[in-house]
Formats: sequence, C-alpha cells, structure tokens
Amino acid sequence: MSEITYYYAAYSGFAYLGSRRFQEIAKEAQRTIVHKPIDLEVVLSENGSQSWADRTKAHLDYYFRRELERWSEYRQVFVLKQRPTHHDNSTNPANRLLIAARGSGVNVNELSHHLMTKHCAEDADLADKDTLIGITESVGFNAQELMALAESAEVDGIYRQNTQDALDLSVFGSPTYVVDGDMFYGQDHLELVERALNSPFLNKLSL
Repeated sequence: MSEITYYYAAYSGFAYLGSRRFQEIAKEAQRTIVHKPIDLEVVLSENGSQSWADRTKAHLDYYFRRELERWSEYRQVFVLKQRPTHHDNSTNPANRLLIAARGSGVNVNELSHHLMTKHCAEDADLADKDTLIGITESVGFNAQELMALAESAEVDGIYRQNTQDALDLSVFGSPTYVVDGDMFYGQDHLELVERALNSPFLNKLSL
C-alpha cells in the first residue's frame, strides 16, 4: 500500500513530461516510487503493438509531435521541437544505470528525471557512456561505481525481470503506473493516478 510501481524507459518523452508531476503526486500521497525500467522495444513487440516502422507519418506526427507539444505546454515542461537526434540508440545502458542506482540506495527519482531531461530537452545520447557518467556525477552520485554495477549480471537479471513483469501485466508502453493493483498507462492519466491514491476506483482489473 505504500508504493507506486513505475514501468518506463529512460528515453521516453511522455515519461519525461510527467516525471516531476508524478513525483509530486507520490510525495503528497506519501508513497514510494518503485522504478522498474523496461526494455520498451521488447514490450512493444511482444504485446502486439505496431512497430515504429509500420506507423504512418500522420500518426507519428500527431502522437509524437503534436501531443508532445500540447502536453509540454500544459505541464510547463520544455521539450525539443524535433525528435531527439539519438532517440533510436539503445536505451539499455540508461535503464540499467537506473536499476543499479536503485540497488545502491541513491535517489533514483533525481537521476531518472535528469536522464530524461538531458535526452528530451537537451538532445543527449543516453547510449553514450561518457554522457551517462556526466549526468550521474551532476546529481552527486558515484558514476564509476554505478556504471560498473550497471554492467553486472545481477542488474541484467533485474532488467529482464522488469521487462517480463511488464509483459505479464500487459503493459502497453512508457510510462505505466500501478497503484494498488490498478494500472494507468500514460502521463495523461496522472490526474487519475492522483485520484486513485486518495479514492480508489471501483471494479479495477485483476492484475
């Protein structure tokens, strides 16, 4: 009852737009955020979602440009006007870094938000080791220690399990929040997450 499970990928633009508001909501409700970074490509492939290559330009322009623009304005969070240059690079290094940070007991909220900010607002490459080291050091953490742990078999196992847990729950994408067994997909549902923390919805799906 004291946690909110958070499935997401470190390069997710929509997770970024909702990041600070989500943290505020969790803090107000006195809930701990359980960060569970996932391999989003695997999740999208396995849950039957249409691949990026198969989506029409109109769909991509609407959902990943116009929707991002509107929510950026609504949340008052700056986002690049173009698709991040390195968005097609692997998000695995950043996801594993977050898992390593959680295992080390550091403030994952801050590291997570800074990673997404650097990528979505400053066009950083989250697959680049030196970039990850710089971001990690900027929030006051031991970058070398966390980067070494991120490459361990232990973290890889947790990453695989996070992804499998997301598949088992039929997670649709990033971000997805789970409040006391009730799943909410998309930062546009944060207001419903806030409501659920104060007054749970009836007839939730069994997860």
